[in-house]
Amino acid sequence: MPNPTELPAAAIFDMDGVLIDSNPFHLQKWADFLRQHRIPFNEAELPEAILGQRNDTLIRHFFGPEVTPEETRRLSEEVEAMFRKAFRPYARPLPGLDRLIREIHAAGIPMAVASSAISKNIEFAVDALGYRKYFRHLVSGDEVRQPKPDPEIYLKAAAKLGVKPEEAVAFEDSFPGIEAVVRAGMKCVAIGSTFPMKELRATRAHLAVKSFEELDLARLRGLFKTS
Repeated sequence: MPNPTELPAAAIFDMDGVLIDSNPFHLQKWADFLRQHRIPFNEAELPEAILGQRNDTLIRHFFGPEVTPEETRRLSEEVEAMFRKAFRPYARPLPGLDRLIREIHAAGIPMAVASSAISKNIEFAVDALGYRKYFRHLVSGDEVRQPKPDPEIYLKAAAKLGVKPEEAVAFEDSFPGIEAVVRAGMKCVAIGSTFPMKELRATRAHLAVKSFEELDLARLRGLFKTS
């Protein structure tokens, strides 16, 4: 096993609420989308209901289990087209993220994105930030059978990067995402961009921070030190 000073062997990032502050736009798009389709919903419960979830899961939840795969794909593209149009002018990295990604890249540590979003959205966001050169792989919700909190997407990202899950660190902001990382056996850093810090600290994340401004590579390596 690598020396702890050499870890993490890889860094894996969720997208919404981690790479980009997109969750307010996702909440608005889903509220508008559900109203357009006259689907009842509880606005106060919407954040916890949708954030970190894959579109097919959400469409079955709101439209019913009888919705066909073809209709699911059509509705998914409709809602995501709304998001890309609304979010494009506001695409920018979260505070501190740019510095951390450059530091990780300079250390030669491979990186990937593992997001429940559709691949078109991930490519849109990564290109809008100018981060394509930093990520070796972009793993989308389209590529896995089981959505978060199942660890499948993180295990797939680790396999693509050629590292053992326990040697990787991953960054998440949602409860399903945090659970997926932990179940994959990775070190999990919870980012307080979406939910209150008190709630994040109550999860199984190994570290919870308000923003990437609190992080550097030395602190990430500290997660792997054993007493």
